[in-house]
Amino acid sequence: MSVASPVYLDHNATTAPAPEAVEAMLQALRQDWANPSSMHAPGQAARQRLGAARAALARVIGCQPAELVFTSGATESNHAAVLGALSRGRALGRTRLLLSAVEHPGLLGLAERLRAQGTPVDLLPVDARGVVDVDAAARLIGPDVALLSVMAANNETGVCMPLQALSVLARAHGVPFHVDATQALGKCTLRFDASGADLWSVSAHKLHGPKGVGALVIRKGLDWPPLIGGRQERHRRGGTENAPGIAGFAAAATRVAATLEADLPRIQGLRDRLAQRLRQRVPALVVFGEGAPRLPNTLGLRFGTLDAERVLHALEREGIVASSGAACAAGGTEPSAVLLAMGCTPHEARAGIRFSLGRDTTDTDIARTLAAVERAIVPLLAELAAAA
Repeated sequence: MSVASPVYLDHNATTAPAPEAVEAMLQALRQDWANPSSMHAPGQAARQRLGAARAALARVIGCQPAELVFTSGATESNHAAVLGALSRGRALGRTRLLLSAVEHPGLLGLAERLRAQGTPVDLLPVDARGVVDVDAAARLIGPDVALLSVMAANNETGVCMPLQALSVLARAHGVPFHVDATQALGKCTLRFDASGADLWSVSAHKLHGPKGVGALVIRKGLDWPPLIGGRQERHRRGGTENAPGIAGFAAAATRVAATLEADLPRIQGLRDRLAQRLRQRVPALVVFGEGAPRLPNTLGLRFGTLDAERVLHALEREGIVASSGAACAAGGTEPSAVLLAMGCTPHEARAGIRFSLGRDTTDTDIARTLAAVERAIVPLLAELAAAA
C-alpha cells in the first residue's frame, strides 16, 4: 500500500526548485563553468550566460540589469542595505535607522547588534492587523535617519505594507527607502519600478530557485558602498559570482512570472476556502491580518490558544507540513515577535501557525488539510476546553 506524499504548506519558508532552475544550473555547471571574470573564450562564454540571466531576472523584477547586485541571499542583501546606509550616512550626519517592528528576525537581529554598539534604532509600530503605522513613521523620520527599511509583505501573516505612502515620506526627507521584497517576489504582482523603493532585497529559494543566491536592487544613480569589496558586480559586491545559482534564479523567476496572473486567483481561492472551512470546524479560530491587504497564498492563524508546537506535531503526523512563525525561528519556544507587535498576548503569540500555499497546491491538498484538522486538532481543542 502506497503512502501519500506530505501536503507541503510551508512555501513562505522555501520552495521546491523548479525543473527549469535545475536544468539551467546543470547547464551552467557542465558547459560554462569557467570564471566569468576571465578574458579567455571559456570565461567570456560564462560571462554571457551570466549576463543573459541578469537581463531575464531584471525583466521579472522590473529593474534595469545594471541595478542588480547578486548576493548570497536576502539576509546578505538586507545587511548590505543597512550597513551601506550607515556608512554612506555617516558623513551626512545620518546615523539613525528606522525599521518596522515586524521585520524578519535576521534584519531585527542586525538592528539589535547595531543598537548595542551605539547606533540609534527606532521600530515603527503596526496596528492590530499588522500594517505599519505611516503616521508613526512621519513622526519618527528626520534629517538624522540613514535608512527607512520595511518589508513588502510579512512572512508570518502575509500582510502587505503601505509602500507607496512610505516611499513618499522617505523621498520628502531625502531618506533612502529599502524594501525587503523576499516574500513578495513571485507571490504578488509588485515590481521594483512601481514600489517607490531605492533598494530591494530578494532571494531565489522563495520562488522555486536555489538556496544561497539572491540580489540587492540598487536604483540607478544611487551611490551605495559595498558590503564586500572587490571588482565583481560593478565593484559593488566582491567575489566570483555564483553563476549556476544565478542562472537557476533567473530560470525559476521567469517560469513563475509566466503564469503568475493566472496562478494568484487560484491560490487565493484555495487559501480562502481553507480559512472558511476551518472557521466552520473551529469557532475559536483567529486569522491574523484580516481586513488588511495580504499575499494570496498566506494564512496566519491560531486555533484558540492551542500551542503551535503541539498543533504542528499533530498535523505532521497526519501528513500536513506547516510552520510556526518565521522558518529561521522554527522549533523555538519564544512567542512570535510579529504577533506580539500586533497586540497579541504571549500565550496567543505562541499559538500562531502559518499555512503558506504554492503554485502546486491542489484542491486535494486543501481537503486533506481540513480532514487532518478534524481528526487531530478538533480533539485537542476539546481536551483543552475540558481542562479549563
